[in-house]
Amino acid sequence: MRSIFQSLVLALSAASIGSASPYKRADTTTPGSSDASSTLASSGTSTTSGSSGTPTSATSTPTAETSACKGNTADTRSEWCDYDIDSDYDTEVPDTGVTREYWLELTDVTVAPDGISRVAMAVNGSIPGPTLFADWGDNVVIHVTNSLTTSLNGTSIHWHGIRQNYTNQHDGVVAITQCPLAVGSSMTYKWRATQYGSSWYHSHIGLQAWEGVFGGIIINGPATADYDEDLGLIFLNDWDHQTVDELYHSAETGGPPQLNNGLINGTNVWTEDGVTTGERFNVSFTAGKSYRMRLVGAAVDTHWKFSIDNHTMTVISADLVPVEPYETTIVNVAMGQRYDIIVTANQADLADNFWMRAIPQVACSDNESLNNIKAIVYYGDEPSEPTTDPYAYTDGCDDDTLTLVPWVAKNVEAAAWKDLETAAISRTSAGLFKWTLNSTSMLVDWADPTLEYVLDGVSTFETDDAVIKLDTPDEWVYFVIQTTMTVPHPIHLHGHDFYVLAQGTGTYSSATTVLNTSNPPRRDTAMLPSGGFMVMAWKADNPGVWLMHCHIGWHTSEGFALQFIERESEISALIDSDLLGDVCTGWGTFQEEHEIEQEDSGV
Repeated sequence: MRSIFQSLVLALSAASIGSASPYKRADTTTPGSSDASSTLASSGTSTTSGSSGTPTSATSTPTAETSACKGNTADTRSEWCDYDIDSDYDTEVPDTGVTREYWLELTDVTVAPDGISRVAMAVNGSIPGPTLFADWGDNVVIHVTNSLTTSLNGTSIHWHGIRQNYTNQHDGVVAITQCPLAVGSSMTYKWRATQYGSSWYHSHIGLQAWEGVFGGIIINGPATADYDEDLGLIFLNDWDHQTVDELYHSAETGGPPQLNNGLINGTNVWTEDGVTTGERFNVSFTAGKSYRMRLVGAAVDTHWKFSIDNHTMTVISADLVPVEPYETTIVNVAMGQRYDIIVTANQADLADNFWMRAIPQVACSDNESLNNIKAIVYYGDEPSEPTTDPYAYTDGCDDDTLTLVPWVAKNVEAAAWKDLETAAISRTSAGLFKWTLNSTSMLVDWADPTLEYVLDGVSTFETDDAVIKLDTPDEWVYFVIQTTMTVPHPIHLHGHDFYVLAQGTGTYSSATTVLNTSNPPRRDTAMLPSGGFMVMAWKADNPGVWLMHCHIGWHTSEGFALQFIERESEISALIDSDLLGDVCTGWGTFQEEHEIEQEDSGV
């Protein structure tokens, strides 16, 4: 099927996130009744643009007047206009009549988020890029311009966790739903905010997301617990003083490199030869108030334990799924996962300053700043160095998924579970599949996206296209992933939330594995345990070509991925062939002119 395959890079490593200098959050218009503020914005210096001048702001232009929803005050967060937290967003979505429109430009930049300068890539001149806001039910339109004139990188933007109901073409995955967007070109993505909560957008070509091409998404809606203020997103990134691309090639033979540092919302300190550079991220608390924070696991290869000394967190949402609130002192955050938490400022009598900690787990992460990836939470007028102690924990790459109880309860239909033991990647009559994740499985071509083949009526695919077809509308898909590798994998599925029926070590067995089909956890990213298995389920209710992959950056580039062609006969009618063709034509010309070679799996 593919006419051109450049060398597949088999680097098994951990690289740096291309984040820019002390990240500043670009201004945005916040719609609806959200009170998300810029409180969490770093006060560091702005990036130095490599190919454009002053960073530009994303803007939101509604096509209809927006008014705050009735309810959704500090004491009524469960309410939202004529809907509430009990509304099932799979079956009902507000018709707001509003379109949020944003303009994003990607540029090459020079940055120093911990005081050490290096090159990176940025969105609108900042890393993370500007947060995109919408209300539940809004239409969202984003114009993306590729101005990476120094690195000459093609690009795409994936809207992580966004369901993309019947808008598969706008999922933003090179080699799957589009060709790379060439330098000097623009592309418009369109989707509807049928869910609500916290997520992020990022490049989906090579390792570009961890060069700095990422930013936040907040979709306002009801919540499962009350709070006073929404402080917005907190990005947790790993970081190195070499670029991710520099580390990638050296890791081919040397394995995962130790990363220098980590960043909380784009900034941290670094000490070398007795000299400390950079600055901490700071968060101001007022005693007695409760704050919503939205955690994003944006690392390339780091599993975090997140905590705030002496404070208890209440988890209210995971990925874009509201959950029954539960309290914890530590949240495990894997790559690609998001958690919405509420923290009550009730420790002012104990101290004025407390450490916020993002701790890499040694069992599956390697970071030189193991105990120094921290921010400061302070009561009073200004922060100072805290003296507080961390919560005790056991190092491990744990997943909080099985703790989650979705607020809107849904059950999974039963199946012939024993057949899962012998199921294979090829389709079975019962919709049962098993994937043994122990080798590189996908190799696709940037310039030949699967969506184009579907449009052209191609029905057979090569083995390394890693295609599974789901042809029956609304059928249940049951999927077991197994691995003998001694590394856990955060598995992310595009186009769906999936139900997690079981996670465990060893091998799936229908005789011994207990499957939870009664309101099991559902989300878009969950952990495949080291040397273990995960049993997943979802409904084939969204026509398109959808990627499923490990969200460790290196593993995606190695081809630890599959793609599902779902309800193939319905896809062509959903495709804008002119948009697909124009982007591919532009990339073909650019790739040939600049002799660009593909060195990874294609996704």
